[in-house]
Amino acid sequence: MEPDPARIPRPLRFGQIFELDPRAYELRRSGRPLKLERIPMEILLLLVERKGQLVTRDEIVERVWGREVFLDTDNSINGAIRKLRQALRDDPEKPRVIQTITGKGYRFVAAVAEEAPPASAASPSAVPAPSVEPAETPARKGENLRANPVSGRWPILLGLGLLLIVAPLIYLQRSKAPAVGGRLMMAVLPFENLTGDPSQEYFSDGLTEEMISRLGAFDPQRLGVIARTSVMPYKRNRARLDQIGRDLRIDYLLEGSVRREANRMRISAQLIQVRDGTHLWARQYDREVKSVLAVQEEIAQAVANEIDLTLAPGTRIGGHPAPLSPESYEAYDLYLKGRHFWNKRTREDFAQAVEHFERAAEKDPTYARAYAGVADTYALMSTYSPGSAKELMPKARSAALRALELDDRLAEAHNSLALIHERYDWDWKAAEKEFRRAIQLNPSYATAHHWYAELLSFQGRFREALEESDRARRLDPLSLIIAADDAAILYYARQYDRSIERFRAVIAKDPAFPRAYTIVWAYSQKQMFDEALTEIEKWRRIDDGPWNWAAEVYVYGRVGRRAEARRALDRLEQFARRAPRNPMDMLPIAYIGVNENGKALATLEDLFRERVVHPALNVDPLYDPLREDPRFQELVRRAGLAK
Repeated sequence: MEPDPARIPRPLRFGQIFELDPRAYELRRSGRPLKLERIPMEILLLLVERKGQLVTRDEIVERVWGREVFLDTDNSINGAIRKLRQALRDDPEKPRVIQTITGKGYRFVAAVAEEAPPASAASPSAVPAPSVEPAETPARKGENLRANPVSGRWPILLGLGLLLIVAPLIYLQRSKAPAVGGRLMMAVLPFENLTGDPSQEYFSDGLTEEMISRLGAFDPQRLGVIARTSVMPYKRNRARLDQIGRDLRIDYLLEGSVRREANRMRISAQLIQVRDGTHLWARQYDREVKSVLAVQEEIAQAVANEIDLTLAPGTRIGGHPAPLSPESYEAYDLYLKGRHFWNKRTREDFAQAVEHFERAAEKDPTYARAYAGVADTYALMSTYSPGSAKELMPKARSAALRALELDDRLAEAHNSLALIHERYDWDWKAAEKEFRRAIQLNPSYATAHHWYAELLSFQGRFREALEESDRARRLDPLSLIIAADDAAILYYARQYDRSIERFRAVIAKDPAFPRAYTIVWAYSQKQMFDEALTEIEKWRRIDDGPWNWAAEVYVYGRVGRRAEARRALDRLEQFARRAPRNPMDMLPIAYIGVNENGKALATLEDLFRERVVHPALNVDPLYDPLREDPRFQELVRRAGLAK
């Protein structure tokens, strides 16, 4: 419904900096148009038409949707009011523009001033003729300033007027310019699941991850996209826009929602410029579920166009995907479920993930990403579960190679293959080649930067490793594992103070994150054994397992508390006899702590036979007592780590 010109005949000003022009269908702030969706704009026009009066929700529904409506308008009205308040910088607790009347509706409370008619409408006699003033002496100039302060300040007023004209142009130009370093940063907030069905969370989460991947592949030299792990904390706890901007250090934010019923879906998305909360673009899609890939592509294309990206040839994922067939859609749906479980990173969830990925591959044997999911899962299961690397890694390799056979531009598959080369083949050159290829294909893929940084550190290339780790942290600033592994790289580089500082920062964010408690090793190398034992005690309360027991043996052994060290070692050895795979890679460190270096070397030999070896063998200070032993040097050579 168009606004009634009789009700708002001319542009209106309110809130000092806002202007509403109904004929242009435009809201402006300081002269700059704000991009506002149709529904918020219609509601704003209605509220302004009825300024000072209560406007009920029923009246809003009739104005915006008409009498015959079968949609969930409550959420739509709430969302529209929220968008209006963001655009108007209005606080719902202390409203200056829109007041909520609980249970009834809304009232426009800002003072409004109509624009004056254009100057051309006035009679010629109303326009003053220019006058010629005599030249001023300094004394006379002072007299004029006192007599006519306005005319005396005209250069200042003219300058301010020019500034008001030029500033918005400068702002608009800068808003299109790349961020510092020539790269804009963007976050995709978790899409809201509006179905009311928790079992559909995987679909909204999957859509979030897909949009991150798709946008990250558009123009990676100019647009970096924050990784999934750093945006998921906002799923249940939506922070203020300015807070999200500070946390993630971003320029743009994409948020949206999804409603899925039977074979239909409704996806809403909007792009926000973080610095001022401007809504740059918004759209709603009502489609069949099988069109989800095409909708993702449309959203990504619209976002890229809106922030004026020049798309580089060959960087896009596909073209405009056709709707999925029933079989391929079912495979895609299973893939999303697999990623949902994979991201939880527990032994039980990995088992569910691989089941969904394998079923997806059965439904569509040409679906490369299903095989990449299988490869990712088996590769990590060899670390997270007691399964044999000799059993799991060949399965991971087979799946990764099949994925690359189907699509050799799939970054995830290259990344999985790199991990297999590193952890199982000990082929460091091949691993580096695959990591670099994954990063080339998707420079916004934080996990590739993260794992590549670890590989560089294992080879003692610490400057490169820390640079790569910084890239991972920039793309995934809230990731605890990336932050903890960054601290570990500093520890391997023997920068113990910096390492401890970084570990402490992770513990401050989440005291229950086990990986951060490897701060124990940094404390031990500085002979800060009291601090190390304090952290071991905290560690025990959240993860009383083999790694913690090995730390106890090592630290108690170093400080000469033989009885405590022996008790912890007995516990570790008994567990190893019951579950031989799980704590084996910790036993050598425990033996080193109590000066049983022969047993440490023998256990390392066993690990080599199982194709399990600590990749930091040649840089971890814990192994220093073995370095001069020829048997240890031979193990380092066999692992391909000899310098």
